[in-house]
Amino acid sequence: MQQQIIIRPAVEADFDAVARITRDSYLAAGHFDSPDHPYMLQIQDVAGRAGKATVWVAERDGKVVGSVTLAVAGEPYADIALEDELEFRMLVVDPAVQRSGAGKAMLDAVIEHAKSLEGTKAVALTTGRTWESAHGLYRKAGFQRVPERDWFVPGTDTKLQVYRLEV
Repeated sequence: MQQQIIIRPAVEADFDAVARITRDSYLAAGHFDSPDHPYMLQIQDVAGRAGKATVWVAERDGKVVGSVTLAVAGEPYADIALEDELEFRMLVVDPAVQRSGAGKAMLDAVIEHAKSLEGTKAVALTTGRTWESAHGLYRKAGFQRVPERDWFVPGTDTKLQVYRLEV
C-alpha cells in the first residue's frame, strides 16, 4: 500500500533533492537536452528560488518525491500572475515515482491554499505546448486554457501555454 503523501514547505535539507528531481524531471520529459542549459542551472538553484518564492515539497515515507513553487503578482518568480491569482511553477515529481499521486496531491494543495488567500480568485500556470501528461493533470483538476495569455520565453521562439482555474 502506498504511504500518504505529505505536502509541506521545503527546508534547506530538501534543496538537493528538489534540485535533483527538478533536473531529472525536465530531462526525462525531454524539455532540455543538457543539465547545463542556462535555464536548467537556474531552476536547480533551489536556495536562490526559496529566497524569492514559496517552495513546497511532496514527501512520502520521509523521502522528498516532488516539488512545486508558488508566487503571487509582483514576486520575482511570478511570470503571469494577475493581482487576484496564485501562480505555481515547476511542479515536478521524481521520474521514478511519477503517476503515484504526488503531482495531484501537490496540485490539490496549491488549489486549497489559493482558496485560503484573501483576494485570490484563481490559480494560474504556464506549461509547454507538448507537455501532454501535465496538461491532462491540469484539465482533470478543472483548469481551462487561456490562449490569449500565452507567451514566448524571452529571446526564444518557445511559446508557453497558460491555464487558469477559478477558486
